[in-house]
Amino acid sequence: MIDPAPAIDEPVPSSPAQQVHALLADAAAHYRDALRASPQAVQYLAGRGIGGAIAARFGLGFARPKWRDLLPVLERYDDAVVEASGLLASSGEGAAVRRFDRLRDRVTFPIRTRSGDVAGFGGRAIGAGDDPKYMNSPEGVVFRKRELLYGLFEAEAAIQVERYAVVVEGYFDVVALAQAGCLPVVGTLGTACSREQLELLLSVTDRLVFCFDGDAAGRRAAARGMETVLPLAVDGRVVQFVFLPDDHDPDSFVRAHGVEAFGASLQGAVSLFDFIVECITTGCDFAYAEGRALCAHRAKGMWQQLPDGSVRGDLLRYCAGVLRLPEAQVLDLWTR
Repeated sequence: MIDPAPAIDEPVPSSPAQQVHALLADAAAHYRDALRASPQAVQYLAGRGIGGAIAARFGLGFARPKWRDLLPVLERYDDAVVEASGLLASSGEGAAVRRFDRLRDRVTFPIRTRSGDVAGFGGRAIGAGDDPKYMNSPEGVVFRKRELLYGLFEAEAAIQVERYAVVVEGYFDVVALAQAGCLPVVGTLGTACSREQLELLLSVTDRLVFCFDGDAAGRRAAARGMETVLPLAVDGRVVQFVFLPDDHDPDSFVRAHGVEAFGASLQGAVSLFDFIVECITTGCDFAYAEGRALCAHRAKGMWQQLPDGSVRGDLLRYCAGVLRLPEAQVLDLWTR
């Protein structure tokens, strides 16, 4: 394939990563145009409470239900760049291999780097029976899920003004909260938060509020996030957890109850220390030595991950009280 002649006033992307970013930016523009031309996709977003201004803010688009709808975009780039972009999937082998658009009949969410370059896409099926419901770009030259946060590019200014960031799991959670007027929100691309994502976010703000569903799955996700954040919980940083009612995620909650109710939930956030205590005491009967020992055993692993500071000291004191031992003796047991 022959690259088109670059415009005189535009720099030519030089590195492989820059070329992939350029292709992904063109694909994002293609998806945006397709959204504007699709009454079905516009109606789907409207049904979820998403208006045109927020769709434009996040660059939402639509991947038509066609196998090679991106061809006019892709044919302007070398095969190696197209392959690295993750925009195509394939089936078959050898001479029978068939390549086609990875995202089809889906609302598209461009996932940007902190500087605003498109690194990949999320796609949400708009058909009731489509599976999987959500898809992401594959890991590649520029799309590394552990190092990206959905919405950070759009939210960074608001995070700096509000001096905190709300961390949610899904694309629509981020977009719906922004639609309601809550802007300092980022998403973890539907997976557990990684250390790289936390370090990126902590370079912007010292207060993180993790927001999860209140059901058992939400509690498990919160526990995984808590374990990841422990080594980064130095004094001066505030880490909190919000649990919504069992039948709600942030998207459905803010649509049902409004942004004021969501703000009230943030005001009632649980501190990192209190959530640690919840995790280590669940199922422990302190009336028995075995229950007290189980609590302290769970706490030891978390205490070892925490940096020196107030949370680490509070956890030691709490467990000394549970075990009915002097702090020095518990410290000796934990550091042998």
